[in-house]
Amino acid sequence: MSRWRPPSPGSTAIITREGFERLKAELDHLWHVLRPEVVKALAAAAAEGDRSENAEYIYRKKQLGEIDRRARYLSKRIPSLKVAEGAPGDRGMVFFGARIKLENADTGEILHYRIVGPDETDAKLGWISIDSPLARAALKRRVDDEFLAELPGGPAEFAVIAVDYD
Repeated sequence: MSRWRPPSPGSTAIITREGFERLKAELDHLWHVLRPEVVKALAAAAAEGDRSENAEYIYRKKQLGEIDRRARYLSKRIPSLKVAEGAPGDRGMVFFGARIKLENADTGEILHYRIVGPDETDAKLGWISIDSPLARAALKRRVDDEFLAELPGGPAEFAVIAVDYD
């Protein structure tokens, strides 16, 4: 049995202005603050002698690799992103950047989401990726529209209660 896996589908290269600024700040922090600290600690750990049994050296090498991996990803991803500015012409329809209020038709539960780019999702804030099944199903819907979303737990029916872009 091989370990080969098909490549994951590419994510949509769109982001809000706030998310774009956060990614740039993260890259700057990684490159100018965090990485020099880890390199300095790595050099100190390497100076202690035998590296094969030096836990501090092993940990810092791993940490440096994680920082470099994230910085490399961000430095390639940031230039490819398109920043979505402003609200759409039709503010009554669900598009990227919308804050939506949905009602689950099965449970009656009221849900609040904001549709954002894949690089800025945050479940605690209710920010869902435009690539998510729920966001894809909600796009171009209006208030009082009902739609079916194919979620990982099975299909679910929702109704749009409100759409806002503030």
